Order: sequence, then structure tokens, then C-alpha cells
Amino acid sequence: MNDISVGIKKVLFVFLLLFIVVISYVAYFEVYVAPKIVNNTDNKRLWAKRNEVLRGTIYDRNKNALTKSSRVNTLTQKREYTGGAVFAHVLGYVNPSYGITGLESKYDQYLMGANDMSIVQYLKEFIANKGSVKKEDKKGNDLITTLDSDVQKQAYNLLSNTGQKGAVVALNPKTGEILAMVSAPSFNPNDSELTAQWKSISTDKSRPLLNRAVSGLYPPGSTFKTVTAISALENISGVMNQTFNDTGGIRFNSKYALNNFGGEVLGSINLKQAYIHSSNQIFGTLGLTLGNNKLKKTAEDFYFNKDIPSDGIVIDKSRFPTYDSSEPGNIAQSAIGQSQDLATPMQMALVASTIANDGVMMKPYLVNSVISSTGNTIMTYKPESIGNVTTPEIAATMKEFMRGVVTDGTGGNADISGLNVCGKTGTADHQDTSNARPHSWFIGFAPMENPKIAVAVIVEDGGQGGIQAAKIAAGVIKTSLSK
Repeated sequence: MNDISVGIKKVLFVFLLLFIVVISYVAYFEVYVAPKIVNNTDNKRLWAKRNEVLRGTIYDRNKNALTKSSRVNTLTQKREYTGGAVFAHVLGYVNPSYGITGLESKYDQYLMGANDMSIVQYLKEFIANKGSVKKEDKKGNDLITTLDSDVQKQAYNLLSNTGQKGAVVALNPKTGEILAMVSAPSFNPNDSELTAQWKSISTDKSRPLLNRAVSGLYPPGSTFKTVTAISALENISGVMNQTFNDTGGIRFNSKYALNNFGGEVLGSINLKQAYIHSSNQIFGTLGLTLGNNKLKKTAEDFYFNKDIPSDGIVIDKSRFPTYDSSEPGNIAQSAIGQSQDLATPMQMALVASTIANDGVMMKPYLVNSVISSTGNTIMTYKPESIGNVTTPEIAATMKEFMRGVVTDGTGGNADISGLNVCGKTGTADHQDTSNARPHSWFIGFAPMENPKIAVAVIVEDGGQGGIQAAKIAAGVIKTSLSK
């Protein structure tokens, strides 16, 4: 009898185990697998559902239409991108053959969401039309974005004119609104053009489908000295009153040294002068004084090594490395934005934006509101602080430093009369090829007294940062603030 009881218990245990496994799999499937299947670009039912509703329009901040949709037949519709390649990376595309990307993907459910007529509306139309109701094509919701078409077009044209790859990001530092986001090379997202060019653009080594603004990872070069300067102000007592002797470089051993750009020797200078003239020696030394742990903490306060909260975009993680104290060369290099430092243009735009906003980093976002086809507001986005990255006092000091870069240092090409532009240049070495020119960087904001725009520009293989990148930044800032 006991043997039978034990046997029954074993069988029941096995059935219980199998039941748990089945339930767990069903739960896993419903939570993780099913949504991927439903939203897969090859899901014909989802595309059929999309085409039941005429897709909503995407507008810029001034209600200029960036997309148009028209009915081809009951099963298909045509999506037109009025700005073509200028807005391709930020808006993305929706195409049954090639999928859905960018803002089109992030706000797909809103854009394809039909607004059925309410009972009150139905009765009003029924009475007004003497017993009949006109059947209209269902239309999705519209998006009012934060984009400024004039700033976007200027950023695109200036970057394209260099003939180089790169990216431009422009933000409102007080709100986090994305005013412009450009990546080059670009592509035409309209259906006929995308179909004709797909094979070439999807295999092109210059990767025109990559949104470099949020997914391009580059050594930030001397723009990162902004983070190092803040770390020094936070952690090194009396650093503002300290005098440094710039002899042109640091020598670690007979084979390895960290030298100033062009071998420049700056002599006796203070922290502000070291920043304005972008001394590699002094900032490498500051990195060694701080140590990897303190500098890494400041970098992570700026969201390096973290997912940056955002809306309407996905931002790849920027990276700041971990080094042991036995690696002084790497620690010094990381303090000047080299070694294994990697940053997206969006990340560096947020560094500039945070300083402009008195040390408060705002969450970057791309959509101001969602409006129904009948004109009702469905959702309004409110600016949101990510956190207090540094103090208002240190941010004010950095504004003075960054103004000095433009008036007396390496960023003169970003100067605009009457606007008091603040900025930092960067000339970033990289190892894509042995003979590659350095990347050209500029980050900044304006006007100094009441910042309304913050920018980050990178021109791949663009050479000295104070030339091409600074000129592009000046053009973008001037366009934005001349309105």
C-alpha cells in the first residue's frame, strides 16, 4: 500500500512539474514572444491592420507636414516623406518590404490608431445629412514633433556640403526638445526611391541607414575635457587657484608620451586657460590626479555607461572605461576623450545642454503632442528632468570656460556677433585606418546668458575640430536664434 502511495505521489509530482513548465512557457510566450511576432515586420495581419487606417501625419513644431498618406486602394496606401533624405533618420520609414524604423516605429500604434466616430457625432451628422452618414476613410492620429524644419535643413545642408560622414544634434537645453537630428550620408525614404536603392544602400560600406546621431559611437576627443574639468572642480580642492606648467606633454616611459596637439607648449597656465587652449598635458595630469574611479563617476553622472531616458528615439550607450591604477597612460588618455572613450553625438549634445541648463539634464524627446483626426489632443509631452548632474555654480564656471574657447581659444569659427556662443572643440584620433584624419567635433550652446539651443557636431575624418565642426555649429545656432 505504501509503495502504491509513493508511486502516486511521484506521478502527481511529475504532472505538477509538467504543469508548471507548460504554464511558465505560456506566460513567457505571451509576455516576450507574442509581442515580437505581432509587431514583426513580416506579420501580414499587422500590415493589413495598418492599411485599414490612413496613417496619421507627422508635423514639425510649426505644423509643417513632414509626411503625407494617400489611399491607393482598399489594401494599400502610399506614404510620402516631404523632406526626403533631410528627415530620413529621425522620422524613419514604414514599408511592407523593408519594415518600420525611427519615429514611425516608436509611435506606430498612435499613427495607425483610428478614431471611431462617437455616438454624439454620429447623431449630429445623421440629422445634418437628413438620415444618412457619410462613410469616410478612417485616419490615424497625427504627431506634432519638436523638430524645427529650418534648423533641420540647415544642419543637413551644412553637413552634406563637407562631403564627409557625420551627425548634428540640436536641443532646447531647458526642455530637452530635439530641434534637429541629422545623420550623413542619408537616403530617400519614399517608397519608390527606397525600393530602387535598397540593395545599394543596405550594402553600402558608408552605412547610410545608420542614424549616427544616436547610434554612432566615436572617441569624443577634447570635447570630453568638459567632463574632466567638471570632475576636477568637484573633486580637487583649490584647483581653480592652481597654476600648472605646460611643457608640451607627459612622458610615461621611453616609448610612450601624451603630447599637446601640434606640440604646442603653453607654459604657466591655470585651469581655465588649459581648457580654452585644450592642453592634453594638463588634462591628462588631471585624469591621473582624479584617478579612474572619480572620473568614471562624473562620466556616469552624465549617463556614460547607462541607458539615457528618452522619448521617440533610442540612444546607444556611450562608454567610459575602467582602468587599474597601474595603467597611467590609459587613465590620462581617457581624461582627454581618447583611449576607449566612446560617445554618441546625442550624448555630447546632452553634456553641453546640461551645462547650459545650470547643471540639470533634461530628457530628450521628439514629440510634443498627439492629435486625433478630429482635432482632439490625445497626449501632450511635458519636459522632464533626468537629474541634477552638477551644481549651478560649477555649471556657471564651465559657461565662462566655454565662452573663452570661442572668444580666445580653439573655437573661434563658432563665434557669432551678438550671440555669445559657448563651446568646446575636439580633434579625435581614431584607428579606422592607419592614415585616417582625426574626427572633427564641436559642442556648445547660445546665448550664454539665456541658452536656447545646445548643439553637438561631428564630422568624420574632418580634421581639427575648430574648423569644420565649429562652422557647422555656428550655422545651426544662427538659423535657430535668428527667428
